[in-house]
Amino acid sequence: MKKVLLIHLAGALVALTGHALYAQDVAGDWQGTIKAGPAELRIQLHITKSDKGLAATMDSVDQGANGIPVDSVTLTGSTLKFGVGAVQGNYEGKVSADGNSISGNWTQGQALPLDFTRGTFKAVVHKPGKPSDIDGAWTGSIDTPAGAQQVVFNIVNTEDGLTATVDLPALGAKGLPVSNVTRDGQTLKMEMKQFGGGFEGTISPDLKTVTGTFGPAGNALPLVLKR
Repeated sequence: MKKVLLIHLAGALVALTGHALYAQDVAGDWQGTIKAGPAELRIQLHITKSDKGLAATMDSVDQGANGIPVDSVTLTGSTLKFGVGAVQGNYEGKVSADGNSISGNWTQGQALPLDFTRGTFKAVVHKPGKPSDIDGAWTGSIDTPAGAQQVVFNIVNTEDGLTATVDLPALGAKGLPVSNVTRDGQTLKMEMKQFGGGFEGTISPDLKTVTGTFGPAGNALPLVLKR
């Protein structure tokens, strides 16, 4: 009987110390990417631990949304769960034995794989370059069921080449990152991985307009940009 009790006690201690180890290790900064077809969204998760338990906030890097409140965070053994009521999303994943990665799924209407590793996405800093002939703000509007929606691209040339951000005033979005900007003669392409698409158009000879389409691949809408 004594031997059985000791075995049970040892098992309980392992379970408790294992839980404490995960609880200690899961605190910190985490990065991961949600992929839905051609669209990609970089996610940063910031977990803190206090006497009251775990708490967290989340950043959707490519949507320019930082500090999104996480309503609840629980860690049972190696299973991490959290919910984000603001976007009606939930996550469940398994923390690795070494505490350096989490494998799981983000569910927001549908379940999508989302694996985290420790760290955050580092912002790329570009050194200013000689302004190109298309540097500046370009604005236009797309026709949607909700009416005309303004789109503003801010193009800046750097030592690494052309870069851009986009503003969508109707959505309260400003400075959304453009993943890649390429120019081949009069053809301008601005890729946005968060949409699984972007903008592609033709620059007019007088450099006053760029006529093209904007939106997800296969569902892009006509868009004429003007300085």
